[in-house]
Amino acid sequence: MTEQRITYRLNDWLPTTKKEVTARGWDELDVILFSGDAYVDHPSFGPAVVGRVLESLGLKVAIVPQPNWQDDLRDFKKLGVPRLFFAVTSGCMDSMVNHYTANKRLRSNDAYTPGGKAGFRPDYATITYSKILKQLFPDTPVVIGGVEASLRRLTHYDYWSDKLKPGILTESNADLLVYGMGEKPLAELIKLLEKGIPFNTIHNIPQTAFITSNNSYEKVKDWEDFELFSHEESEKDKLKYAKNFKIIEEESNRYQSTKRLIQRTGESSIIINPPYEPVSEQEIDAVYHLPFTRLPHPKYAKKEPIPAYEMIRHSITLHRGCFGACSFCTISAHQGKFISSRSEKSILKEVDQVTKMDDFKGFISDLGGPSANMYKMQGFDLEQCKKCKRASCLHPNVCKNLNTSPKPLTEIYKKVNQHKDVKKAFVGSGIRYDLFMHKLNDPEYSGYAEELIKNHVSGRLKIAPEHTSNEVLGIMRKPDFSMFKEFKKLFDEINKRHNLNQQLIPYFISSHPGCKNIHMAELAVETKMMDFKLEQVQDFTPTPMTLATVMYYSGINPYTMEKVPAARTKDEKLSQRKFFFWYKNEFKNDIISELRKSKHEDLTDKLFSKTTQNKKHKNPKRRK
Repeated sequence: MTEQRITYRLNDWLPTTKKEVTARGWDELDVILFSGDAYVDHPSFGPAVVGRVLESLGLKVAIVPQPNWQDDLRDFKKLGVPRLFFAVTSGCMDSMVNHYTANKRLRSNDAYTPGGKAGFRPDYATITYSKILKQLFPDTPVVIGGVEASLRRLTHYDYWSDKLKPGILTESNADLLVYGMGEKPLAELIKLLEKGIPFNTIHNIPQTAFITSNNSYEKVKDWEDFELFSHEESEKDKLKYAKNFKIIEEESNRYQSTKRLIQRTGESSIIINPPYEPVSEQEIDAVYHLPFTRLPHPKYAKKEPIPAYEMIRHSITLHRGCFGACSFCTISAHQGKFISSRSEKSILKEVDQVTKMDDFKGFISDLGGPSANMYKMQGFDLEQCKKCKRASCLHPNVCKNLNTSPKPLTEIYKKVNQHKDVKKAFVGSGIRYDLFMHKLNDPEYSGYAEELIKNHVSGRLKIAPEHTSNEVLGIMRKPDFSMFKEFKKLFDEINKRHNLNQQLIPYFISSHPGCKNIHMAELAVETKMMDFKLEQVQDFTPTPMTLATVMYYSGINPYTMEKVPAARTKDEKLSQRKFFFWYKNEFKNDIISELRKSKHEDLTDKLFSKTTQNKKHKNPKRRK
């Protein structure tokens, strides 16, 4: 192991207090960023990326992490008024997802706070922070962004209040919203402000949104205005709300969009400018080359560890974006459908940096991304991609124009493992097995599977079939369950060939729109036959700006106009969830009774007969 280590001074982090600002000799700040997360200066944490990007533009930037919104508001006043604007983000998660379970129970922990302690951010954090700042400093612009603001930019269903809420600009009183990944729109905003252009006249930056009184906005050359059903119309008619979503999703996922979306809310209109094209390799490399310390701010030195940081401290992000477009997932809605990949040189440079961290013991915890194995994948003919409005490149089948070659990723895996200070580089993110299972007869694809399973699994490989019912999987935009079975067979074969004893850890979801109790009963039987006792399970939680949430609220699939049933009450959700844990005595009688009433005694026999086993696995090892 190398003896060379990187040491840092306090000024290597962005300042968080007046004392730290003064220590830099600054009399005034250009931007002050308020975040619902503790400040971890790592490229996996969005607030840190925004801060570093603004700094790279020559600005004096400070971060106020987890400000106290319940006292005399001193945290909001302590750094004064910025020259340009306040920036606000709830952090790396929507604050309501962070706070509440699928059954709307308050969580007792927060992974983005020291010690995992809850209570350090408010509900609807973006709105709360923004309203406070506008109250205290009404003449200073407020820019909101991050996952919470991005996915709530238009009328959206809010599960926790069980109602449609208007676009977040309406409630937050913010002046501008940056949606998606913010580097490009922020850079353009700074350029215009530094030219002396008044903030309240800046309305033409792609990937931003603003609110204005009805009919008071100007036409923009090369952009087509498209008026969505208003917030009030959406409240009265769920079908109109569903139809809106289809337009929003399609335009958000275009390579080149020219539609400016407009939605009236009361006496105002929210204007959503079309997104930028995906960032280039050079542009994404530039972000990861910013001077991140990769460490929490020293203010947390005497506090308990930050759980989210502990998970990713030695991880490497290879790319951003996801073209899977799973119905329940927000990644493509926020990061985009098209993959932006880092160069091999950039990745290896960061690996080298990680090996010099004080606590590095030789193991890279994750070489991945939103979906771990989409690195360098894009269309063979990008001109076709620019015309496409299909939400998923994988469902209902793999697009013929999609280059799914895993060769560049296989090379990355091998080169990282060859680093002199790396003992092992693991893939901790979930992988999409449908990206290589469809071409296993090709040595590139079978070679990737071999390399992954043999050399990059830390004993357990996360995989997300999500369900066993092909009817439900179709609604989820996931591949048929037969493909998971094929992958498990391949996984077991490679383990046996190399005398390994690794486990597959499958993820499953209950109560997803389209899922009924009979589907969950069949899931229980299928997973029992495969000798799984499920660990990684979750009850579907409706989150803003996903197809599944639209179906949950409206009861309609906006792409087919077909009705979709959904488990909505707590009892309905728990009734589905119990099938995950069929092997627990407390659920056995309820399951037997339910299957008897629904005349599915055959499933009862399969589930509880001691002789039931998977004939393909004569001596299965019980998953624990």
